[in-house]
Amino acid sequence: MKIPYKNIYNVLNLNRFIVYTVVICAMSCSAFSVWMAFTMHQKSLNSAFAISTKGSVIPLKLVEVKENFEVEALAHLELFHQDFYGIDASNYKRNLEKALWLGDRSVSELYKQKKSEGIYNRLLQYSLIQKVLSIDSELEDQGDYFSFRSVVVFEIRRGEVTDTYQLTTSGNLLHVDRNFPHNPHGLLVTDFFENALRKLENYEDTER
Repeated sequence: MKIPYKNIYNVLNLNRFIVYTVVICAMSCSAFSVWMAFTMHQKSLNSAFAISTKGSVIPLKLVEVKENFEVEALAHLELFHQDFYGIDASNYKRNLEKALWLGDRSVSELYKQKKSEGIYNRLLQYSLIQKVLSIDSELEDQGDYFSFRSVVVFEIRRGEVTDTYQLTTSGNLLHVDRNFPHNPHGLLVTDFFENALRKLENYEDTER
């Protein structure tokens, strides 16, 4: 009686086909996983905290950085100028401390210069109120950083007398780590400089 053995070559060919099929499927799955991980990583690199229409930072909501950078940068510049120039006898220490978190040594050196010139002493002596009325900033991409030019209109009140001034400032913006609540936008004002200051006549009649 003959035992029906299968052809050994057919068996080997079948085993080889199964092995190749498993290897190809495994390599395809691995390649797809790597591609998905790379895609997710690239998307995460271009994501950051969301910015509201008013420029405030909303943590934990991812958005495209490039689409929101201008809004965030302008909000950072407005926050900095409001804190640095919107001061009076009751809040100047608190506001200047907040402004110093938003800038580098160039800002602290300007603060020290103003302090040595007695500007803050006169603020206390005459009960001056310095209020920022408007901030208009322009940004320019320099590659590794952004440069800015801001026009700040502010008024100084001394009793019944109010004088209005226009100040032009310039500098650069660098990306740094976010620091809540001191530096929520993750930007730093560098190379800050006061370019020009002039008194505005009849500002209330022409601008308001």
